[in-house]
Amino acid sequence: MQRSDMDRLIEAHLRAEAAGDTAACVAVYTENVEHDVVGAPHGALQGKAAAQGFYDQLVRDISTEEMIPTRSYYGDDFCVVEHQWTGTVPGTFLGIPGHGRRVTFRMLHVWEFQEGLISRENVWLDGGAIVQQLTAPKP
Repeated sequence: MQRSDMDRLIEAHLRAEAAGDTAACVAVYTENVEHDVVGAPHGALQGKAAAQGFYDQLVRDISTEEMIPTRSYYGDDFCVVEHQWTGTVPGTFLGIPGHGRRVTFRMLHVWEFQEGLISRENVWLDGGAIVQQLTAPKP
């Protein structure tokens, strides 16, 4: 798979996530996609329906302002992208009420591809930075 094809799928997915369009989030996934947010209590999810359920909740809990890629690495059927995420947390994040706080943190995506679609999304978050910002005393 070409880098440009990987980038197109990833960008479409992230744009849809930021817009709260969960159907479009999973439209770029294979039917049997593995969606794995490391440390999530539910573990890795299998299939588009399960992934969309995750995104339905996620877009209620957090609001993405920007997700800036800082590094990208490509292989024949995978891509690893480090992002700097910034947004607000009107719901809960990592089990902590956000109260609308604005947070920023690093995240790492590992994307795998099959048949021209995303077959696996693996997400690593800087949970320490998130917890620190959500639990800090208000200024």
